[in-house]
Amino acid sequence: MSSQRHARLQVHHVTDDRLPFAHTRAIVTAAVGAGVDVVQLRVKGGTARELLAQTVALSAAVAGRATFVVDDRADIVLAARDAGARVDGVHLGQSDLPPDAARRLLGPDAVVGWTANTLPHLAAAAALPAGTLDYLGVGVIRPTTTKPDHPPALGVDGFARLAASTPLPCIAIGGVGIDDVAPLRDAGAAGVAVVSLLSAAEDPDAAARALRRAADAAPVGVVR
Repeated sequence: MSSQRHARLQVHHVTDDRLPFAHTRAIVTAAVGAGVDVVQLRVKGGTARELLAQTVALSAAVAGRATFVVDDRADIVLAARDAGARVDGVHLGQSDLPPDAARRLLGPDAVVGWTANTLPHLAAAAALPAGTLDYLGVGVIRPTTTKPDHPPALGVDGFARLAASTPLPCIAIGGVGIDDVAPLRDAGAAGVAVVSLLSAAEDPDAAARALRRAADAAPVGVVR
């Protein structure tokens, strides 16, 4: 696998496991064609065998046109790679495998992201060996139905305070809309991650293109 450590991070699409997988694959194909930078396969239910099959299939849909990561499961990343799929890394939650362990398993070229929603989370990220993490997913920005147990919404100002507390790239996630992109980038977001904006869109291709345009038009700000 070629190194993805310096891949663009501006636009992430996180899949919605409430949809049939065939629909998810069609949305991802449209999103990648429209220029999203990162696709994250997020599946909270089902068997490991099913997740592996979906990972391999979605890798084929992405076809190296975007960075492809799997939520939570470094073991699935390894198994998919062993099956010949291109999977660039993993996005970990606070209760998942520790990021330094995932880094050792997946190697120096893998992309490793971590969810961080509080100052203690950022302190834990800062305590990790240099080079462990590539980015932090910070949210939720607004209330969202895709994650019913989400922490209190940060809003743009709350996000800005957290982003200013870490040198790691911060990706804003949770209820992000097109109109949020410019304020979030100005608040220090290295990028934004969306679920429903694409998965619930009548035209995912058009929605992804609008998101891409919004991200390109909003250079990241410097939070002080």
